[in-house]
Amino acid sequence: MATFKGQAEFSIDSKGRVAIPAKMRNALSPAAKGTFTMTRGFEQCVFLYPMDGWEHIEEQIGALNMYSRQSRDFVRTILMWADEVSLDAQGRISLTRPLMEFAGLSEKALIIGALDHIEIWDPANFEAYMNGQQDDYESLAERVMGS
Repeated sequence: MATFKGQAEFSIDSKGRVAIPAKMRNALSPAAKGTFTMTRGFEQCVFLYPMDGWEHIEEQIGALNMYSRQSRDFVRTILMWADEVSLDAQGRISLTRPLMEFAGLSEKALIIGALDHIEIWDPANFEAYMNGQQDDYESLAERVMGS
């Protein structure tokens, strides 16, 4: 399974294409075949899962209780936004208009590695998100990792 880390900022061209950083492309497993599933993320960003990782997400989704309204709502939301995309010869992907609009993406994209997936943010939205955090990094690390 791929692990993604780091960050990079790239321009988005007029066709909605954005480059994926080389170190993240190199982290892809051969099983991903240079293909991702992109979908709506949390906190106004786009999630990009390599295909072999997305297969695990689909297994989890398939195991949900479809008699539960919350499960149905979640499945509808994550899958209605989902689309398959492959890297082109220049290492770019094409973002869909609905996902670009959801994430507020227009000219620039902040690409962030998030372990099993990549997040694509509008740089200003990400800065506002980070500035809105209740805890500083040290306090957050202590709460999440400390026990």
